[in-house]
Amino acid sequence: MKLYCKLVALLLCLGVLLLLSLFVGSADEPPPKGAGGARSLPVSSGPGGRAHPLLAHFPPVQAAAAAAAEEGAAAAAAAAQISKREPRLSRNPGKRSPARGKFANVRRPGEQKHLKELPSLQWMHLAVVACGDRLEETLIMLKSAVLFSYRKLKFHIFAEDSLKPEFEKKLREWPSSYSKKFEYSVYPIAFSVGNAQEWKKLFKPCAAQRLFLPVILKDVDSLLYVDTDVLFLRPIDDIWSFLKEFNSTQLAAMAPEHEIPKIGWYSRFARHPYYGTTGVNSGVMLMNLTRIRNTQFKNSMIPTGLMWEEMLYPLYQKYKNYITWGDQDLLNIIFYFNPECLYVFPCQWNYRPDHCMYGSNCKGAEEEGISVLHGNRGVYHDDKQPTFKALYEVIRDFPFEDNLFQSLYYPLQSKFLDTVHTLCGRIPQVFLKQIEKTMKKVYENRVIVHVGANYRY
Repeated sequence: MKLYCKLVALLLCLGVLLLLSLFVGSADEPPPKGAGGARSLPVSSGPGGRAHPLLAHFPPVQAAAAAAAEEGAAAAAAAAQISKREPRLSRNPGKRSPARGKFANVRRPGEQKHLKELPSLQWMHLAVVACGDRLEETLIMLKSAVLFSYRKLKFHIFAEDSLKPEFEKKLREWPSSYSKKFEYSVYPIAFSVGNAQEWKKLFKPCAAQRLFLPVILKDVDSLLYVDTDVLFLRPIDDIWSFLKEFNSTQLAAMAPEHEIPKIGWYSRFARHPYYGTTGVNSGVMLMNLTRIRNTQFKNSMIPTGLMWEEMLYPLYQKYKNYITWGDQDLLNIIFYFNPECLYVFPCQWNYRPDHCMYGSNCKGAEEEGISVLHGNRGVYHDDKQPTFKALYEVIRDFPFEDNLFQSLYYPLQSKFLDTVHTLCGRIPQVFLKQIEKTMKKVYENRVIVHVGANYRY
């Protein structure tokens, strides 16, 4: 009887254990597939089993199949491991907080690249004086400046009152891709000392205005002045860099009037003092206005120095019967007495018909090409120097948004074929070398760098 009771008790215990194992095993198994499909396991990330709010943006994780009933504990552990796996990232994850950490600057495919803002650089200031029929010529000069320059420009346009609305109208018509590269101001013609009518008629209409730029533009530190008949064949950034070459006494830069004294105008005909052996040409003049305003200039009128503004009119009165080229002659006189104040840059930065019409005599242009073309003598508007005229017309006719090579460089090559009967036309490489190099740089900067960067991530 005692043995029988022991057997019954043992069987009951075994049965209870069997029932318990079956119960635990069935609880660990995933629910069977039904009409509603498989259910998802919630992803727990803390006490209480609440899902983290960020995980709501990701698709749920499917539970793995459970093992056999006898391996219920192992199956439960496996399922727990699966539930802890990181969720699969969605291609449209919705709104995320701003990126942080070392991957914060990684750009995803198709995302627009935002270029890091460069440090605020000093603006380049360009001044020009336009009177009479110089509207188109001035606009073509400004166009050449904008086409090739990298840094932003501020144009200071001094013009007769009748030309002001014309400048504003034409500049507003330029496409935004170029107009965003510059700002401009149009000023009336004004002379702070002396007789305004005398100054206005000195040499060419309004040309003497350049002498008063340091007085009028009091808030401008440095400035590049050019005549209306100038064309830039490389970025203004490059000529602007000459400011860094100035020593402690230099405050302006100009190119020589001629390279060969024997055929230079000043060395043969001048009746007044002039700088150096050939004089300087003021059609392209780089100035540190701050230094000009603060310097006392030696002169032939009084033993002591004179400030810039107080020197101009007495100087004109003394030499007005001896000067031919107006304000340029006055500048030559000033720097004759103050040679330490002038920086002389090479002839390719102010290349004129005189450099080729008697035979090529600008070595710098032969080696590097023309950097700044100066079409004085009215050569853009007659047929005496068709090489200069060809460059002017091609830049004038170039549509802003067109390809530089197809719509500017190749037409220029074609036009040069018709100029080989002239001495200037026989050296096309001098005219083409620098502008070709400049256009390649512009192309690389605008197309290869900017477009290619949008595909790097």
